[in-house]
Amino acid sequence: MIDVVVVGGGMAGLTVAAELAARGRRPLVLEASGAVGGLVAAGVVGGLEVDLGAEAFAVRRGEVADLAASVGLAVERPAGGSWVWAPDGPVRIPAESLLGIPADPGAPDVVAALGPDGAARAARDASLGPEVGADATDLATLVRTRMGEAVLARLVGPVAGGVHNADPADLAVDSVAPGLRGALAAEGSLAAAVRVLRAASGPGAAVATTTGGLFRLPRALAAAVERHGGAVRTASPVTVLRRHGEGWEVEGSGPAGPFRVQARAVVLALPERAALPLLAGVVDVGNHVPAPGSAITHVTLVVRAPALDAAPRGAGLLVPPGPVRAKALTHATAKWAWLGAAAGPGVHVLRVSYGRRGEPTDDVDADLARRDAAALLGVALAPDDVLDAHVVRRSDVLAAATPAHREAVTALAERAGRAGVHLAGTAVAGTGVAAVVGHARGLATTLAAPL
Repeated sequence: MIDVVVVGGGMAGLTVAAELAARGRRPLVLEASGAVGGLVAAGVVGGLEVDLGAEAFAVRRGEVADLAASVGLAVERPAGGSWVWAPDGPVRIPAESLLGIPADPGAPDVVAALGPDGAARAARDASLGPEVGADATDLATLVRTRMGEAVLARLVGPVAGGVHNADPADLAVDSVAPGLRGALAAEGSLAAAVRVLRAASGPGAAVATTTGGLFRLPRALAAAVERHGGAVRTASPVTVLRRHGEGWEVEGSGPAGPFRVQARAVVLALPERAALPLLAGVVDVGNHVPAPGSAITHVTLVVRAPALDAAPRGAGLLVPPGPVRAKALTHATAKWAWLGAAAGPGVHVLRVSYGRRGEPTDDVDADLARRDAAALLGVALAPDDVLDAHVVRRSDVLAAATPAHREAVTALAERAGRAGVHLAGTAVAGTGVAAVVGHARGLATTLAAPL
């Protein structure tokens, strides 16, 4: 009997397994697909190996950077700021902000983004007292109540929509900005709360990646699991979970045929929809219904465009609904020094993202991405300028982070935990690599002692 079976080889499952293996436990990771990483994935486009999934993580709590260091990976922060596309022209996202919420409403870049009247309304936040908006559970209500409509419409809406693929009204504050409401209560204003959370992440940009690509992190974690005596099996979907004496038994099929494994503990590091069938046999799932995820399409373009050497929109733009279909553009070679050096002068990697909630993306292709990129960057891009392109379509990802759904998932995770099955991943941790890793590391600590 092994110590822990971890079902799912994405960032959550690999983090749990690597932490347990480093403590001398013997985990087995079973991943249904042919590669580890989940939404942290890679591919070769234009001769460059690049991230085709998640490409960065929030640094405010330090868990991911610590994890990367533990497996020998360097971390770097992006160069250049980001912008928001607006009908009256693009505006810079304030350098000192969190999900677009400014830390200083009077800062010049905030006034430039909001206009004098919008900035003045945002500055009223300082005099409202901590009780105003204290009961707001969704991001839109909190921001509108504290800082006004301009901050919500011009900054938070596009930024949160681009990052979490949802309207701020559908985002639970505690899920997308952990600690923000507590800091508001302690500091007395939303701006001060943002300053506290920003200070916790240190100077510079609020995100980072592992040098050479974020896709290197799951690969390094899988190697660390095996180096410490655990095992990672890909192409090995699990179909059955059942009690076995004092522990658990899982069944599935792999490259060598059907398998059956006994373990002292089980972690389901799966999307909500995939975890429910396994849970149903051992836990009362009641009438729990998984929230539908959104469809997202990323188009990675490698272009020859010397005009982009000047990085006219810094690291990229977030785009509210309007005449441009794209919801975001990342100028990857301007954002990440390692990639800019690998590509060389005049050659640029652009990632154009599509898929606002409820919006189909079946018709998105490289030519649409080229046209949208040209419009957003203000630089002509002819079809012959595209050296290579790669389209990635994902369905049912970035599940809803509404307050009600977060409460339902938390209750389900607690019932599962009491039965001895532990849940990890975005459904319980929230969206983003940092949230997933932080939760997974805490779960590993909890599991390690009794084992």
